[in-house]
Amino acid sequence: MLTVGSIAPDFTLASQDGTRITLSQFRGKTVVLYFYPKANSLGCTIETREFQRTLPEFASRNVMVLGISVDPVDDQHRFSEKCSLGFPLLADEGKEVARMYGVLGFLGMARRVTFILDPEGKVESIIESPRPKEHIRRALESAGAPRSS
Repeated sequence: MLTVGSIAPDFTLASQDGTRITLSQFRGKTVVLYFYPKANSLGCTIETREFQRTLPEFASRNVMVLGISVDPVDDQHRFSEKCSLGFPLLADEGKEVARMYGVLGFLGMARRVTFILDPEGKVESIIESPRPKEHIRRALESAGAPRSS
């Protein structure tokens, strides 16, 4: 798995509406990049809806939220509609990004891991917890928090 201080690998994936999203297009912003195991599952629905609920707080800090799972675009689309999302869900069908980030689980799904990336694309913190709401709480604590000089 990536470590704090490493540069997050760049990637391009299709979002829930088929738009191609490249991580580096968000340079200059803090990015909350959360991997989740399965679209429409109970834990992932709780986590994703909580990210949506707190989206205004992230936006006020100039933070971009991106969700990734190995589900296909159609599943991401249905999941996004179900949760009424205002941020992209990315389809890592080939599992390349989950492998690059070291979060591909032994069952072939991404593990629940959240990376906070600074505006230069460096991993600022990593949140790994089976509890979905823990990711949002800890992401809010670290993403966009004032940095000491």
